[in-house]
Amino acid sequence: MSDSRVKPHGVLLAGGRARRMGGGDKGLVRLGGEPLLAHLIRRIAPQVSALALNANGDAARFTAFGLPVLPDTVPDRPGPLAGVLAGMLWARGQGASHLLTAPTDAPFLPADLVARLAAANAPIAVATSGQWTHPTAALWSVDLADALAAALHAGVRKVMDFQAAHGAVAVDWPTQPHDPFFNVNTPEDVKRAESILAAPPPHPDPLPLKGARE
Repeated sequence: MSDSRVKPHGVLLAGGRARRMGGGDKGLVRLGGEPLLAHLIRRIAPQVSALALNANGDAARFTAFGLPVLPDTVPDRPGPLAGVLAGMLWARGQGASHLLTAPTDAPFLPADLVARLAAANAPIAVATSGQWTHPTAALWSVDLADALAAALHAGVRKVMDFQAAHGAVAVDWPTQPHDPFFNVNTPEDVKRAESILAAPPPHPDPLPLKGARE
């Protein structure tokens, strides 16, 4: 994004089947008395100009969230890249130049996600933290939609493979006091996320007393 004041469109990727959670929609798993999706919407909506949800099946199960639901535009549920493509086509159709994608299982995504990814000024900017890459937490130029459609048709399924082939740049975040990209995959992860949610916010360093020696 050449102008960081222009917000991208955003899509929450909810196409996964949550097998390690016992199946169903991972975004509907409850954390702190609310679905994971509610946490994600609060964090991402202020950073984008419009927000949608990529999911397949009956869209009515997400009615309470008030978001447009975008199904995959390619058959057989080939994975997150299909959700990225659905988001790109939606965003491009509305005149947006970029699309932010985010997973629905990462309830602590940073408030500066868009700002820092946009500052990379790359065709694709991807979040990293703690030596891990988070390929679905990324900012994409919608000009890549046709290339992505062709790649899916050719059998490309790994998000990182497509990103590597199209000039992706990594943008790193610190992992203290917790990793902002911590994702909830198992019941044990839910318990850990509850602990993070309940922890008091870190206190800023105290200002020195007036007249104190340095």
